[in-house]
Amino acid sequence: MSASRRSGTTDELGEDGGGSDLLAALLEGMDAALCAFDADGAVTHWNREAERILGWTAAEAVGRKGFAGWAVRRADAGEVEERLLSAMHAPGRQVHEFALVTKDGGRVLVRTQSAAVRGPDGKPAGVYCAFSEVHAQMDLERSIALSEALFEDASWGVVLVDADLRPAVVNTYAARALGIGRTSVLGRPLGELLARGVEELEGALTHVLAEGAPPAPAEMWVTVRTPEGEKRRCWRSSFVRLASPLAEEPVPLGVGWLFEDVTEAKQGEQEAAQLRFRTNQLQRAARAAAECENPAEAVTVHLDFALAGFADHALIDRVAGAAGDEGAAPGPVRLVRVAATPSGAPGPSALTGQAGLPVRYPPGHPALQCAERAGTVRADAGGAAMAEQVRDWARERQWPDDGVHALCAVLRSRGRTLGVVTFLRGAGRSRFERSDAAYAEDVAARIGAALDLARVVREDGS
Repeated sequence: MSASRRSGTTDELGEDGGGSDLLAALLEGMDAALCAFDADGAVTHWNREAERILGWTAAEAVGRKGFAGWAVRRADAGEVEERLLSAMHAPGRQVHEFALVTKDGGRVLVRTQSAAVRGPDGKPAGVYCAFSEVHAQMDLERSIALSEALFEDASWGVVLVDADLRPAVVNTYAARALGIGRTSVLGRPLGELLARGVEELEGALTHVLAEGAPPAPAEMWVTVRTPEGEKRRCWRSSFVRLASPLAEEPVPLGVGWLFEDVTEAKQGEQEAAQLRFRTNQLQRAARAAAECENPAEAVTVHLDFALAGFADHALIDRVAGAAGDEGAAPGPVRLVRVAATPSGAPGPSALTGQAGLPVRYPPGHPALQCAERAGTVRADAGGAAMAEQVRDWARERQWPDDGVHALCAVLRSRGRTLGVVTFLRGAGRSRFERSDAAYAEDVAARIGAALDLARVVREDGS
């Protein structure tokens, strides 16, 4: 069967037959089945996809009058041909569903789209009909409907990222999570949207493009740049690699990134775990302190247990001339160093002696404010970004050089202020929050009781 026979007996596109060859090649390469009828209802075109679906070859189909007796049951042929040929006199395309007969006698339900073919004079010259199996069409429609639903109504973020790691399509949830409009985010580098966590995210996307999707979702902490400022969020993310279905070999088109904001749940889990750990530390410290013969040693025991996972340094200062000290003179609060963590290599806290000169704290020092107010005080290096500025800030307050965040809690026992415990964090840690202040106050209550007992034992011994 020649190309001109399969694609109609016309050479209007070129006298040398090149036009008909081109038309035949186009028809054979189509993914949809296609047939055409002339004005009398005879089949003029029949492509390879139509042959695959129904089993009838182009040689067997072209030239037949209608579908009766071979592609359609005779009982249905009249209705089918009438509905198909009616497209010659109707505007636009018409969509129908028919049950066609395969060459081996089976039946297949197809969905057709038919439209008129106009001649040179503009009058109807025939009908072309494109058809596909209904289940294949339904699969396509489901895929399209799913895509539209994901990008409109999904309760999690969906982002299509191209091969250059730039967002190509973003749904409403994802745009809201990124703090920017759906169109504003398109084509922008991820580094412009995220202040932190972008390296981890880009690494995951690159891995998916090269190796495929990971076996399980990943939880990523990122800092999002928004008009209201930076916000730290935790996103539980899944990834799928997108490849073109039209290429002979898979060609990556990008990555489908689906994520859900689980920040509140993760923060709740972290807070619960932190509370359990700190409660266990308080209990362990109480048991260890109970075994100390000298109450002063119990002071350092409580301090060491409190430091784990909480702070980098700690200092204990007692109020000079308070809590029964003899020779106490009225005037401003003076603090004397009692115990401190080592400033060099890590190790247990050490007592510095029960007597000595007051620490040279300048007026307005956080520890002095804490003792005067009998309340917790927090302090930070603030905008000091340079290491030398941080050291100067800490040295002015008589603290270790790497101290950036401070929390001072008052030591009280039997209605009297005994001193202050100061916890310090370095630049690699976050600032102290309210939950940290509550924990420090619990530790301070135990240290205060031990410090008071040490004073009583010392007085009785003297």
